[in-house]
Amino acid sequence: MRTAMYRKILIALLFAPLAALAAGGSLKLDRAPDRSTDPAALQNGAKLFVNNCLNCHGASYVRYNRLQDIGLTEQQIKDNLMFTAEKIGEPMGISMSRKDAKEFFGAWPPDLSLIARARASGDGSGADWLYTYLRGFYRDEARPTGWNNIAFESVGMPHVLWELQGEQVMGADHKLTLAKPGKLSPKEYDDAVGDLVAFMVWMAEPQAQFRKQLGVAVLIFLGVFFVVAYAMKRTFWKDIH
Repeated sequence: MRTAMYRKILIALLFAPLAALAAGGSLKLDRAPDRSTDPAALQNGAKLFVNNCLNCHGASYVRYNRLQDIGLTEQQIKDNLMFTAEKIGEPMGISMSRKDAKEFFGAWPPDLSLIARARASGDGSGADWLYTYLRGFYRDEARPTGWNNIAFESVGMPHVLWELQGEQVMGADHKLTLAKPGKLSPKEYDDAVGDLVAFMVWMAEPQAQFRKQLGVAVLIFLGVFFVVAYAMKRTFWKDIH
């Protein structure tokens, strides 16, 4: 009897990961475009982030002066992107207090500095999740905000980009259709979201491109060093055997 019980426990442990994988794979994430090396896309993403996201969500691990890394001048940052700070060395915070945030939203909106890394999973990268999420809002009158999301069921955040995208509705086939167009066409909106996601990916790791370039340089150096070392080894040992 005890052996049978152990066998059931073992079977449950073996199949638990498969069950979790099946449960977590219900949503297919859309692939986000890679614009990590496109300064124009990153700058447009920074503008969209500051004008739409930074009203409620902070990015306290990033300082305004780091935006110079994506090709913006200090004066451009001060004139166009600094609305909640006085000095360019300050973090990208928000002016709303925690008390007001709790009263308005019921909770403090999460900081978005590392959201692109935090949302990475077996279903896709954090960029894929954000790209799907920001394009996945639809009208749902049952929700307090009037909005829901295919990537985040019962989401508490309203669709802050609805004027750009328009209003989507969920059909009987569980597919989204555009019921009311926004200021941008679907392609233009997807491009704008791609820029915004690219900036959020950069924001989560500003040194990512430098790290990749350094890694390539190190691999090239090791390859050249191996050839030289092997040639020296053959020269030194040719008369030994």
